Amino acid sequence: MKPTHLSNIPLWLAIILTLAMVIFVRETAVIICQWAGIEKAANIVGLVAMFIILMAWRLLKGLPDWLTQASNTLLVDSGFAFLPVSAGAGLLLFALGDELWGTMLTMIISTLIPLWGLAILANRWLSNSANADSNTVNKQETQV
Repeated sequence: MKPTHLSNIPLWLAIILTLAMVIFVRETAVIICQWAGIEKAANIVGLVAMFIILMAWRLLKGLPDWLTQASNTLLVDSGFAFLPVSAGAGLLLFALGDELWGTMLTMIISTLIPLWGLAILANRWLSNSANADSNTVNKQETQV
């Protein structure tokens, strides 16, 4: 895995490039899914394609700093996008009657376990990344 490289792209341009990349991948997925006859799968195909593209980019070249900065800026308030869905789902939950507590327990467990696992993986990943960076710095100091 290669480190990120710095660039002098202004934030507004980085945001436009990031959005253009997302739109391009999503629209390409729509075209491919229409051609394959599975129009309803376009969003998930685009999501998986974007994940594969970004992972390959990260492993081969390293993600540029402008992409990380732009995505962090765009994702700061992304939780607000889920408020209408959450409110609607919350209202519908009370129509479940006796099944409310079982459904709530299932939702909580199915959310907390993946988040817990993701937190453990992120902690290990970031710890290994910090160790690799400190080893690189130590090697460079030794060579000088």
